[in-house]
Amino acid sequence: MTSNHSSSPQDEYLPHYIRDEDPFTSKLSKEADIAAGFYLTIVGVLSTLGNGYVIFISARHKKKLKPAEIMTVNLAVCDFGISVSGKPFSIISFFSHRWIFGWIGCRWYGWVGFFFGCGSLITMMTVSLDRYLKICHLSYGTWLKRHHAFMCLVAIWAYASFWATMPLTGVGNYAPEPFGTSCTLDWWLAQSSVAGQAFILNILFFCLVFPTAVIVFSYVKIILKVKSSSKEVAHFDTRIQNSHQLEMKLTKVAVLICAGFLIAWIPYAVVSVWSAFGHPDSVPIPLSVVPTLFAKSAAMYNPIIYQVINCKSACCRARGSKALQKKSTSQNTRLNTISTNRMSTAVDET
Repeated sequence: MTSNHSSSPQDEYLPHYIRDEDPFTSKLSKEADIAAGFYLTIVGVLSTLGNGYVIFISARHKKKLKPAEIMTVNLAVCDFGISVSGKPFSIISFFSHRWIFGWIGCRWYGWVGFFFGCGSLITMMTVSLDRYLKICHLSYGTWLKRHHAFMCLVAIWAYASFWATMPLTGVGNYAPEPFGTSCTLDWWLAQSSVAGQAFILNILFFCLVFPTAVIVFSYVKIILKVKSSSKEVAHFDTRIQNSHQLEMKLTKVAVLICAGFLIAWIPYAVVSVWSAFGHPDSVPIPLSVVPTLFAKSAAMYNPIIYQVINCKSACCRARGSKALQKKSTSQNTRLNTISTNRMSTAVDET
């Protein structure tokens, strides 16, 4: 390692996986790898069970799902996919203190993570556009029907497949992380050539910046619209108010899921961009592990958010139904009292 660095001043600009004799050896301590392995095991189990439960429940009520709920199920499919097909590789590697699956396994792991991650973000972008049209443009708010939702799903998976497969065609690549026990998109290509920089910039724009900008724009407009129209809805009838409450519930779910995803992935994106365009090896290896592990926990949040919002809605419906039952019971009691008095009066007259 030391001799390689001193052989040429240009060696520091070579990717770490070329400079290192064995790029798949862990650069962390054995204790740190074991702790990371346990952490990912907990995240993987919770993510698999939570998203599997959402998929199972949705499959039982698939004919009643609204388009926005179909998109939420697609998020669960993405999170379930990365938990089942990706996390076991990194868990085993952390416990083994090295990546044991070679370059083929490294490229598979990188493709799986990029494919499902990109699919999740594009799905959330589609959901945000649906919420925006539903709430801010009532005349166009019904465009996303069930068959349109399934067409959107096909487009989302095609988009994610295109960008995830692009690095395997020779334009880019997947490579081991600097700490050695995980793999990702080869961000370090931006250090080697103009073509590598163009590839990384395209990935950043089409798979991160553009979807995130659409999401932020949609929800900012929704918040402004809700503030201005909340008083108007109070004057409508009960059916419109119930429909408005349902749309607000779906919007809350979408906002929280998007916020959880972006909060989990933005630190990793910042470190990756710095690795691509900053000074080589300027990010310490122990520091680069933290955003990676934090990003891998994103798949665990969505089912928790979805179930919490549903439980709150169920409690509200239960309280509302109890109030209606009390009201109807009091009305029935009063009617029975009136009818009894009338019958006794009629008997007396007879």
